[in-house]
Amino acid sequence: MRTCTFCGNQIPDGNTSFCPQCGTKLSPAEMVSSAPSYPPPLSAPVTPTTSGLAIASLICGLLFFIFPSAAAAVVMGHVSRSDIRRSGGRKTGAGMAMVGLVLGYLGISVIPIMIIAAIAIPNLLRAKMMANEASAVSSLRTLNAAALMYSATYGKFPAELSNLGPTAAPTSPSAEGADLVDIVLASGSKSGYVFHYKSSQMTDSDGKDEVNSYTITADPVVPGSTGKRHFFTDQTGVIRMEVFKAAMTDSPPIK
Repeated sequence: MRTCTFCGNQIPDGNTSFCPQCGTKLSPAEMVSSAPSYPPPLSAPVTPTTSGLAIASLICGLLFFIFPSAAAAVVMGHVSRSDIRRSGGRKTGAGMAMVGLVLGYLGISVIPIMIIAAIAIPNLLRAKMMANEASAVSSLRTLNAAALMYSATYGKFPAELSNLGPTAAPTSPSAEGADLVDIVLASGSKSGYVFHYKSSQMTDSDGKDEVNSYTITADPVVPGSTGKRHFFTDQTGVIRMEVFKAAMTDSPPIK
């Protein structure tokens, strides 16, 4: 419908040039038929895409034990989540970015601990080996002193290492159990070392067997882990040492 600007009459759409009520000539704008209005065409639906940064953050997060990857996972995780929020639904992958962030922060917090452990553990093992070796030398000195005391008491060296230890029953010390060393050392194993005692016998003029010499070796239970030095001693009381191989009578003495 058109409206006459002079009388306000509603004029049906058509090609007339004058108002049928007042005869006023219609302006060109009033002569133009009003075209029906239609809503704008609907745009095609947008298919959301997965954020590449979110995927990269997840991959780097899975490699969190490598410091650069952990840091990259955190950076790309934050950037991707920000892009996804601003995309208005055109990008997805917030969950992957969150997993990458968590793993990245986990790596950043764990890696310093791993570095400290990598430095500290070898030092602790080295200190433990040195302590075991010092204990082995001390035990050999104890065994030499006990063997001399045994010889002074019973007239011979002990036939076995267990003879220097306590007796099984609560009885007085004897040649079978002189009670000169503790039961742990008498068992032949202490502080990461194994002690092997070997005696040598001879027959005297009366036909009696006498022990006139002995050897003791001390070897680490796990070479390179519980100790790296091997020790040897005998009735002379001299303690000898070798590194990563068994010590013998001609090995250099320890200082």
